[in-house]
Order: sequence, then structure tokens, then C-alpha cells
Amino acid sequence: MRKFKLSSAWFLIIVLGVFAAGCGREQTGFTAPFIVATNPVNGAIGVPVNATINATFNVPINPVSISTVNFTVTPAGGAAIPGTVTFAGMTATFTPAANLLPSTVYTAAIGGGVTDPAGNALVAGLVPNPWTFTTGTIPFVTSVVPANGATAVPLNQKVSVFFSEPMNPATLNATTITLTGPAMTPVAGMVTPSANGTAATFMPAVNLLPNTVYTFTVTTGATSAAGNSLAANFVSMFTTGAAPSVIPPTIIATNPANLATNVPTNQQITATFSTAMDPTTVNGTTFTVTGPGATPVAGAVTLVGNIALFTPAAALAPSTLFTATIASGVNGVKSLTGIALAAGPVPNPWTFTTGTTPNVTPPTITITSPANAATGVQLNAAVSATFSAPMDPTTINATTFTLTGPGITPVAGMVTYVAGTSTATFTPNAPLVMNTVYTANVSTGAKDVSGNALAAGPVSNPWSFTTGPPFIGGGPGPINLGTAAAYGIFGGGAGMTNQGILTQINNGGIGTTAVSTAVTGFHDTSLPGNACTYTETPLNMGVVNGVINTAPPPPTVACPNEGTAATLAAATQALIDATNAYNAMAALPPGPFAGAGQLGGLTLTPGVYTGVSFMITGSDLTLDAQGNPNAVWVFQIASTLTVGAPGFPRNVILINGAQPQNVYWQVGSAATINPGGGGTMVGTIIANSGVVISTAGAGTVTTLNGRALSLISSVTVVNTVINVP
Repeated sequence: MRKFKLSSAWFLIIVLGVFAAGCGREQTGFTAPFIVATNPVNGAIGVPVNATINATFNVPINPVSISTVNFTVTPAGGAAIPGTVTFAGMTATFTPAANLLPSTVYTAAIGGGVTDPAGNALVAGLVPNPWTFTTGTIPFVTSVVPANGATAVPLNQKVSVFFSEPMNPATLNATTITLTGPAMTPVAGMVTPSANGTAATFMPAVNLLPNTVYTFTVTTGATSAAGNSLAANFVSMFTTGAAPSVIPPTIIATNPANLATNVPTNQQITATFSTAMDPTTVNGTTFTVTGPGATPVAGAVTLVGNIALFTPAAALAPSTLFTATIASGVNGVKSLTGIALAAGPVPNPWTFTTGTTPNVTPPTITITSPANAATGVQLNAAVSATFSAPMDPTTINATTFTLTGPGITPVAGMVTYVAGTSTATFTPNAPLVMNTVYTANVSTGAKDVSGNALAAGPVSNPWSFTTGPPFIGGGPGPINLGTAAAYGIFGGGAGMTNQGILTQINNGGIGTTAVSTAVTGFHDTSLPGNACTYTETPLNMGVVNGVINTAPPPPTVACPNEGTAATLAAATQALIDATNAYNAMAALPPGPFAGAGQLGGLTLTPGVYTGVSFMITGSDLTLDAQGNPNAVWVFQIASTLTVGAPGFPRNVILINGAQPQNVYWQVGSAATINPGGGGTMVGTIIANSGVVISTAGAGTVTTLNGRALSLISSVTVVNTVINVP
């Protein structure tokens, strides 16, 4: 009996001991630690590249138990990145040693060995561990207006910058976006972000100074909406002209066009302006689309340079009439010179009717320049791609259109898109390297106005080309003609006239921003029976083996696709490009022959030649490339260019590899080429006040291996053959 009582006592002592021990574990945190939250959360996207990675626990953690050994951050396909781990409160923080990579999937994990102060090990909770997140993109400047290197900029010009993605508007201010004049003197002004954050405009407090170089800068303090900074400061420069602009902007093209039918239900609505617009004035209030009964269509409005886009939030209703309107007046859209929209050649408002289905045909590339496998490409050449359909300009940028070389080394540059020709151009920031293979590529991120991604087509994409040797003989680089390169004759806003039956434009077209009736004596070869005729008579018939772009109306009922808003848009862009080329030539450092210059009888090596007026009379002019097919000549002429005399035609002779496409004539007044007919002229003539080739009644053919482009006045040719290089 005693033995039993003793055993019972010991049993009671043991039970009480166990109970006491259990109470002690509850008081020291018997509940195991686990993760209750992470930042970034699992599956997060657009995470800033300078982010830290946090994990919050349900209880405090022993700080010595967590480190970079068991708290790791690893990019997809890579090794764990270096960093430091700190602990405060109940949150552990991993701080990377350097910014994360953009557009990269990372995996964060907290492994074994993590305990609370009582030694309890980390267990699984409701929050995933490991967890993943994806970093955002690095924003970059897609374009700036005025463009880098622009000349003759109006004194009342604002400066707009466009970004690759929405930016944090709080970071677009007078500290991060600046304009400076001579000696880096700050220009007082105000910065206004656009409504969607993809652009910002700097408005100077007073007009800029005439004939002055200005520097525009966007610093890395500008960040995206996701918090990512520009990779480096963006800097561009431009030179003002002599006066402010007083020309109001107009709409020169719309897509869909006015009264268009069977419009795809998934199409954007776009309007192209005659000049770059202030993005702060182009928004969902000033650009609207309405359906039946003036019912507003929900959508987003974006501006890229001179193209405004309305993207519907959902597919448009089928077989329905819609009206698009861009507001004018004090509260409407304005140009970057602050001038309100005016009535132009295109109706505003305009209407269109949808069809029954969306457009699902993908766009393709139809032309590239340089062509695939081209050799001897000039070192300051621009690279372009022309598409089979109108493209969404917001998808044409330095991310989707890239140039690499040598090898996979990226080439820095700016990308522009011209809606009238559906052409994107990549312009390198610096000359290319000689004798080097480069590869251009437009990715499937480029989409048409219906949202269809670029597909493979008849032209190679990617495509490669090889540069030639550097320029020799002191010559300048080639002049970028832009879309004006496609024309043999361009008659500014005044049109053109042909007299005779021997005129022919080969490998190029003709254009003017004037109406189709301002073109006399031409027809194209695009329709059977030469149906597109422009005021031809039996004695005045000129053949055009290329496009004819004018303002409406169409020249004849038989060719409704000429003399339209689209052809006017293309002609307007060509005039802008020709003017830019003219200004680029005028801005080159002057060369010899100051004053009146007789070029006849001379042999000139590559270079810039400057004069009040130039003549090639009495003898021919010879241009010697010295064995370099890339050699360039630019003739800066303040007044007139005269070649030949009646009965005494003169020639420009090319030797030792000289090429017609590398000869340029910038004529401040008018150019007169071989009156009386005959002779061969060479080069691209851009005259401010007109070009006359041959004279009425001349029966001998005059040849121009080049282009005759006028900025203001008309171009007149008589029995002239123009071979566009």
C-alpha cells in the first residue's frame, strides 16, 4: 500500500511538471513563424528596377537567423544577385547591390534556418514562398519637337518631348525638363505633362531669341509611372529662325477618311495635322468620337508628333455611322506655336460607317532602305521600313525598330513615323562605322491601326547591309531628303507645268500641295489607258512612272485614289522634308566661291561650295569623286542658279565614281536649266522660288539625273527626261 501511494505521488509531480513546461512554451511563442505579406506581391509586374524586396512575418524573427544565405533574389536563368538583408519590426528587407534588370522575372525565396527568438523554425503560410515578380521597362524619349538639329525654328515655339511609356507627372517639371540658351543660360518657362503622361511640353515665358542655338534636356529625375528613371539624360539642340510663326495648323488627313464605309470594327481613328501639335491640348475632351444620337464613344487619346489617335475602349458597333470631331478655338487643339486649329482641306467633323467585322489581316514590310544585303551604304544613312498598312505610331519606336552592329551591339538613334507614307525611319545619333555589317529589325510589337501585329512578308525582316568607306576629299555627308526623295518634280504649293510630248519622269513621281488642277501636262501609268490625266493636251503630254500626289479633288473620275486627303498628306510631308533638307544644306559651314561664281570649265572635288549666284555657262562642270562613290557635293546659292544659254546647253559631268544622288543644289531664288533645250544636269535641285528646265518650243530633250524640287513656286519643264537616282 505504501508503495502505491509513493508511485501515485511521483505520477502527480510528473504531470504537474509537464503542465508547467507547456505553459512556459505558450508564453515564449509556441506558434511557429510564417510569412504574412511580401512586397512585391507574388506575380507583381512593372516592379521598379530600384525596388527593395520585403517579407513580413507574423512574429518577430531572430535577426541573426536571416541573411543573404537564406533570403535570396534570383533572375530567371541566372544566379542569386548580391545584396544586403536587414530586419526591423517583423519585416525583413533585401536591398540589391545594384538596380534590377528591366523586363525580367525574379524569384525571391526565404529558405531554411530562419527562426524566431525562441528557436521555432519558419513554416509555410498562406503567402507563397518562393514568390515571383517582373520588373518594369526603362522609359526612354521616343521623339522631341523641334527635332535634334532642327533649324529655322519659330521664335514662339514650345518644345514637346514624347516618352515610350506613361511617366509620373510629378517628375516632369522645370527641374527635370529644361531649356538653355547661349552659355547654358536657363530659359524661364513652364512644363506641362500631357493628360496620359506620355508627353510633356516646355512653354518659354517669352519668345525665343532669333538665330540662336538652344539646348533641351530631360534628366534622369524624370521617372515612369512605375518609378523607373531614364537610363541617361536626354539632350537635343535646335536653332531658331528670324521670326515667330503665324501659320495655323490644319488637319491634312484622317483615317478613316470622311464618308468612308466598311470600316473595320477594331480600327483606331487618327488625324494627321499639318504640323506638330501641343500634346497638352490633345486629349479626350478635344478629340471625340460619337455614335448614333451623339452617344459618346469611350476611348483613349494619344498624340505622337503630328498624329492624334483615338483608341476605342471596345470594338465599335457594326454597320453604324460614327462622327469624329477635333475641337478648335480657344479651348481646342493648338500647335506648338500656340496657334489654334483652323479649317483645312479635310472635313472636321468627319463621318464614317463601320462594316460588320474586324480587320484581322496583319501588316507586313513592303520596302526597306537600305535594301537587304546592300553594300557601300553611306555612313550617315537613315534606315527605313515601309508598311503595307497604316500603323499605330505609338508602337513604332526605338524598342520595336532597332539597329545593331557590329554584331549585336545596339545603335542609339531616334525613330519617326510618317502616316501619309506608312514609313518608319531609324536615324542613328552618330555616323555608322565604315565597312561594317548592320542589322535592322522591326519586331512584332509594331502594330497597325487595328491592333494586328507585324507579320513576315515579301521583304526580309530582319535585314542587313554593309557600310562603305568614309568620305574623302573634304566632302560633307549626304543630305537626308526624307519622303521628298521619291519625287522627280515637286511644285511646292503652286503646282507644275509640262510642255511637249517627250517629258518623262523615271523611277519617281511628282507632287504639290496645290490642287490637282495646278498640275498641267502629265499622266501616270498606274491605270490602263492612262486614265489619270492632269490637264493634258495632244501637244503637252508627260509620262510619270511613279506617284502623283496633290490636294483634292481627283483629276478625273477614273482615278478616285489620286487628289485625295491621303495624297495631300503625302505631299505635305514631302514639302516638310524638302524644306528640312534645304535648311540642312543652308546650315552647313560655307565653302569657297563667296560671291558670284562661274563653275563652267572647273573640276571640283567633294565639298561645300558657296556663292551669291552660280553659273555653268561657256563650258561644262566636272565633279571628281577621286574613287569614292560616296563623295558628296553641296552648292549653297543665295540667289540664282543658271545652267547653259539658248543654243548652248551645258552639262555636269561625273568622273571617278561620282554619283547623281550625292550632288545637291540649294538655291535661294530660282534655277534655270538649259533654256532652249539639250544638255545633262545632275543632282537634286531644291529651289526656294521655282525651277525652269528648257523653254517653250524647244524640241531637244533636256536630261536631269536628279530632282527638281521647289518650296514655294512652280516647276516648269519642256521635253525633259528626269531620272530620279
